[in-house]
Order: sequence, then structure tokens, then C-alpha cells
Amino acid sequence: MIVKSFMSGPLAVNSYIAVDEETKKAFLVDLGGHNINIVNFIKDNGYDMEYLILTHGHGDHIGGVESFLKEFPSAKLVASINEKTVLENPALNMSPLTCGESITLQADKYVDDGEMMKIGNMQLRFIHTPGHTPGGMCIYVDHTLFSGDTLFQQSIGRTDFPGSSYPEIVQSIQEKLFKLPDDTKVLPGHMGPTTIGFEKENNPFV
Repeated sequence: MIVKSFMSGPLAVNSYIAVDEETKKAFLVDLGGHNINIVNFIKDNGYDMEYLILTHGHGDHIGGVESFLKEFPSAKLVASINEKTVLENPALNMSPLTCGESITLQADKYVDDGEMMKIGNMQLRFIHTPGHTPGGMCIYVDHTLFSGDTLFQQSIGRTDFPGSSYPEIVQSIQEKLFKLPDDTKVLPGHMGPTTIGFEKENNPFV
């Protein structure tokens, strides 16, 4: 698996392109705003962009969805079934505040906790991690965790938003993410990468 990161949107979200090197099938994790560098990187390398996967529905992670799907109309939008209400409600996804416009989205495919998806030779597992949002989820593939706004380097996602919960996010991290191997690479929605083992020893919030 090849992973390339880009910053996108007004709050500099980490958007990740993951590619199966053998088949060139790819998926994108989160897109805060239109980024021509992402579009060019995909097209210049001839990647087959199959899915845009959302870790959660906040405006700073979804602002570029519409423009991306226009560039790659065969790509399908994937989100947690528990995040459907947030995606459909601008008051909950806070898109007017973060994007300057109201955004409502309907995913092509909604997934549940523990559900699997194969993209090329990559086997993805979706992990429901409520706390930052009710339907927040992480994506585990090839000893790599795309953690969205659930787990950061020595930090966690904010829990002062509608539908968020500090006890829930701590439970999600301790009971689900910290069960992963210590050498799992964590690629968060903001800030730099870390590992599960490092966060178990050093994250002051959990």
C-alpha cells in the first residue's frame, strides 16, 4: 500500500490517498476542500479512484467532496451509518461555519462497525469510534489506522460539539484502538503521524 498525504480545506485537514501498488486501485480519506494537487496526483499516476471515505461528517472534512466527485464521477462516497444524520444536517456538521456554505451529503454506501471492504488487494476494516461525533469511525488497513479526529498525536478529538462525548471517545480509544498492535501507524485528521504503542504510553487524555 502506498499512502500520500495532502492538506485540504480551511482547517488544514490531512487528506490521505491510499493505493494498492499492484492494481492501482485507490481510495481517499477525507477532503476538507478542493485541492488541485490531489486531483493532479491521481490523474498523473493513473490511479483508479474507487472510493472517497469519510471518517466523520464535520464540515472541515467534507468541504471538498462535491468537487472531488465531479472530477472522479465513478468514485463512491462511503461513511458510517451512524453518521448519516450529521452528514444530512448542516447545523450538526457545522459546514456553514467551517466552509462558508451549508453542505448536505448522502453516501453511496453506509458501513457499520467491523464491516470489511476490499479495494484492490487492500483489506479495510471500519471501526466505529463515537465521541468526537456519534458516527465517527477509523479505517484499519495493512497495519495503518486512519484515525480521523478520534486519536491524534498525544491528543484526542474535541468533545464540545453537538453529539460529542468525552467518556465515549475515551472508551472508543481504550477499548477499540488500543487493542490494535502497538506498531500500528496512526494517520490522524490533523497534526502528524504517531503509533498506537506511543499513544498508549504518552497520550495524557486517555
